[in-house]
Amino acid sequence: MGTHAHTPTHIPVAVIGGGQAGLAVSWYLGEADVDHVVIESQTAMHAWASKRWDNFTLVTPNWHCRLPGHAYDGPEPDGFMTRDEVVSWLSDWLTTFTPPLREHTTVSRIRHTDTAGFELTLTTDDGDEILTADQVVIATGGYPLPVIPPYASALDPAVAQIHSEEYFSPEQLADGAVLVVGSGQSGAQIAEDLHLAGREVHLAIGNAPRVARTYRGRDCMTWLADMGLYDTPTQEYPGGKAAQEKTNHYVTGRDGGRDVDLRQFALEGMRLYGLLTGGKDSTLEFAPTLTESLDHADSVYNSICADIDRHIATIGIDAPEPTRYEPVWTPDEEPARLDLAAAGITSIIWAIGYHPDYRWIEASAFDGAGRPMQTRGITQVEGLSFIGLPWMHTWGSGRFLGIDRDARHLADKIIESTSPRRPHLLSTHLLASGQ
Repeated sequence: MGTHAHTPTHIPVAVIGGGQAGLAVSWYLGEADVDHVVIESQTAMHAWASKRWDNFTLVTPNWHCRLPGHAYDGPEPDGFMTRDEVVSWLSDWLTTFTPPLREHTTVSRIRHTDTAGFELTLTTDDGDEILTADQVVIATGGYPLPVIPPYASALDPAVAQIHSEEYFSPEQLADGAVLVVGSGQSGAQIAEDLHLAGREVHLAIGNAPRVARTYRGRDCMTWLADMGLYDTPTQEYPGGKAAQEKTNHYVTGRDGGRDVDLRQFALEGMRLYGLLTGGKDSTLEFAPTLTESLDHADSVYNSICADIDRHIATIGIDAPEPTRYEPVWTPDEEPARLDLAAAGITSIIWAIGYHPDYRWIEASAFDGAGRPMQTRGITQVEGLSFIGLPWMHTWGSGRFLGIDRDARHLADKIIESTSPRRPHLLSTHLLASGQ
């Protein structure tokens, strides 16, 4: 997939970001013959190969993987693709169409104007150029700026520090113990990766919930899909905005999929701590939240199982008997401090998430926290839209399961506005093709 030699100075639609979300929109625009360009700062789908660790696997079943014209059809629909298998699956998708893709080009600024729609500053190795567009789709991911706490710079420089997106394998780290900070999906799985490799692991956990991998004979995420939770619009989702702000449940697809049980890791020698609140030199401080955090994660685990129980009873499904998780370990104490040098810790991995960063977009489309104000990707700024955001429309948004639907909806809106006399062209095409 090469870089286009030339992009016109004006184009009807510019899609910023060449990941699966941006390219899904491009797929539908291409089917409707809408002139557009996809602008990617590196190469298409690069993050899958460059920002996942070596033993990464999906945490959602393979059957969730659906992109326009390309659903998973391999031998393990209930399995979990590895990083390299995902890269291969996405590469196969790119052979099925030819997006108007311009790679190695960074959009350093987007300015909304009253007369020309949008003015984009493109930065390449050859310098800057200006492109104008009637519509712009932002597909750069939900939260691209890695979070590193401000006190990190005050810690002992002898201890190496990396963000979770820079972690690939235990072998890249210096000999010695490792502190992982954060127990969301990445933190919990990286801690497991190090633990299975025989490294001494210290884990500072937050308020992330957890979920059973399988329950009553099926994968929990398959049960939840059957229950409609991935299809429920955000405004109707139980728990409202508070539920959407929570960290994703930790679980793993490794070795065919299993629970991630931090209590079991503790039994096997992993050291657990509550919320990391600060540090200086070789000393870290923790809040006394360890017991509460473990109990909360288990309560969510059991609550989800109970929801599945009710679904099974309501539908009358023949399934194995229900169970409840019972703790296999409880903390004897709440560690308040950790001396990195005394514990032999030589590396810290920050797995505490990302911040939004849309400072390069000059348009009145963001709230006080810098997040897009949108409804199903559409903002109140005419012509500006987003794709691939978590909870953009449903819990499935931002995941493979929801990208196709979100991209189809957004593309349909773009097609209607660019071709008002053929508002149902895409829908007609989809009906004809059986999608």
